[in-house]
Amino acid sequence: MSVQRKQSGWAGSAMKETIARALSEARDRTLMLVEPLSDEDLLAQHDPLMSPILWDIGHIAHFEELWLTRNLEGKIEFSEMPGIYNPFENPRAVRGALPLKPRAQMLSELARIREAVLERLETVEFDESNPLLRSGYVYNMVLQHEYQHNETILQTLQLKKGEPYRAPRKIEFNDAPPPTPGVVSFDGGRVVIGTDDVSVAYDNERPQHFVEVAPFRIDRFPVTNGEFLEFMNDRGYERAEFWSEAGLQWLRESHTSSPKHWDRRDGVWVQRIFDRTRPLDHSRPVSHVCFYEAEAFARWAGKRLPTEFEWEHAASFASGGSNLDQLAFDTAPVGTFADGTSAESCVAMIGDVWEWTSSDFLGYPGFLAFPYPEYSQLFFGSEYKVLRGGSWATRPGAIRKTFRNWDYPIRRQIFAGFRCAKDA
Repeated sequence: MSVQRKQSGWAGSAMKETIARALSEARDRTLMLVEPLSDEDLLAQHDPLMSPILWDIGHIAHFEELWLTRNLEGKIEFSEMPGIYNPFENPRAVRGALPLKPRAQMLSELARIREAVLERLETVEFDESNPLLRSGYVYNMVLQHEYQHNETILQTLQLKKGEPYRAPRKIEFNDAPPPTPGVVSFDGGRVVIGTDDVSVAYDNERPQHFVEVAPFRIDRFPVTNGEFLEFMNDRGYERAEFWSEAGLQWLRESHTSSPKHWDRRDGVWVQRIFDRTRPLDHSRPVSHVCFYEAEAFARWAGKRLPTEFEWEHAASFASGGSNLDQLAFDTAPVGTFADGTSAESCVAMIGDVWEWTSSDFLGYPGFLAFPYPEYSQLFFGSEYKVLRGGSWATRPGAIRKTFRNWDYPIRRQIFAGFRCAKDA
């Protein structure tokens, strides 16, 4: 077997060591998040939109078992997931009634499967002719899956009933006035979208292709709490001209008049972030808003939401740092990571809040489902809107400028905000 076809010797050993360390680090994070929780908190379904956390733990374990021990060399159908942990057989709303194993058994199962995975890793040959093993793809897929469930668990913990969940650590950002809002202009034209990466990227990010984009302008920063409050103070939730028909229907059914986790106390707006309730910080990105709220704000501001192609093109020229993997469970004031960056580039496109786009979740030209259609293909259509960029809760290994998240436009439990755009 040629070197091009199979990685062996020191190269294969180095890859295995890297994979083992990454798997260990991911598991340490999962266990850290659940360790403070009581058995009752782990088993409870804290909100119909979210699974009991014990279901997430079992799903993490058996997804790993399916892909990393049962058949690394052959075709695997996702339907082979054990019934109780198959999300298509058991949607979130019913998972609280499933016969989930108690904490001790679930953690033991988690450890047993990981031991088998590491044993199997010792005998794996990274044959480049096998697309699952090419550049370690299947291991990267399983790692990203656990990273994503870490964020899902945090969404659940923000909705947690009973004693609020405390952040593992605190962080203080420097007090500074919000930077002056600005826009960045792009000439448009034929732009590169997506990737041909086969080591990390998901099938819906491929293949890389060209898209014609008209000239546009996009906000340098995501919309802040203070800016969104101006919309509310101008009766934004009451004025039908800012809302689509679907948005008005959602308003009527939800009786919503502010972002999720906002409350008005003694005439002052406050926001709850896990175990803290504080006066609304006008300088931070607005979060926990659905697509319809973002769309209505954009119309009120005389703008619109960017397409996902505009967003990705702008992200290609973004500068500054990122607020990712934030164990203080918090966004940062806008501009925190803009020090020394160009005024002609967007900031905080990765991290802080997922950003709603106007785009439906569809496959790219030439899309091929891999390694199972249930990851992306079954969700293609107009029911879902694309979100980009990640949030403070996103792990760095689970985000990139080509990464495409998607959700129903009514969803507000996700750590999502937005930035606006307009035609140039």
